[in-house]
Amino acid sequence: MSATQPTLVFLHGFAESPEIWTDFTRGFPTRYRVLTPTLPGHGPNPQPVADYAMEAQARAVLAELDAAGADKVLLVGHSMGGYVALALAEAHPKRVAGLVLFHSTALPDPAEKQAARDESAGFVRRHGVEKYMRSAIRPLLAPANRKRLAAELKQLEETAAVTPETTILGCLEAMKHRPDNTHILRDAKFPVLFLGGHDDPAVPLETLLPQLALPAQSHAVLLRGVGHLGFIEEPELTRRAVLDFAAGVLGEIDTGK
Repeated sequence: MSATQPTLVFLHGFAESPEIWTDFTRGFPTRYRVLTPTLPGHGPNPQPVADYAMEAQARAVLAELDAAGADKVLLVGHSMGGYVALALAEAHPKRVAGLVLFHSTALPDPAEKQAARDESAGFVRRHGVEKYMRSAIRPLLAPANRKRLAAELKQLEETAAVTPETTILGCLEAMKHRPDNTHILRDAKFPVLFLGGHDDPAVPLETLLPQLALPAQSHAVLLRGVGHLGFIEEPELTRRAVLDFAAGVLGEIDTGK
């Protein structure tokens, strides 16, 4: 793997880990370098941090990119990973060749979502992370996929359950207070791909559709029968969407255009 290869950077979401991308990126063309950073406070050996703001998480990702010698990259962010990707794109737009918002949004939390995050934080404090995650992850799948993907769901729940309580509470608070980032899409000099699900309860289609018109170079793949976890609900379709997008975006870098 060379630092000169076109690079895709996959950012996992809240209470997830880089492992969500293992099967998804298996078999990617060898011409690409794939990086899967661990967001602060997450992963197999989580170390809680003082600041979970999206901007702070973006700085941590940037440090990993610098250490890997990755200059201009294609960012793929799932859910909270998309919020982090947007923060990185705002601070360092010249480092971004393209952006994939994978079940993510540039909008801030509306009042009802902020209240729901407060309720979730209260539940975690009273009952712990494991019990919270048993109730929080399953509804993210489209109803028709919950039984079919029982094994994948269990793995996600197990990963989430070992996330430190301080990380869960810190990220809930940080997501609640993140700003409106639609200006980043509007000002983007790079292409943006939106991957959305018709049955996504976290990023409803009616809130996502108006954002498609914001970037000058906008692409979208909106999937029926998919909730918030398209990387396991429709892995082949979402993988192909990312690779097709990467072929255009990173092909230009690779040829020096």
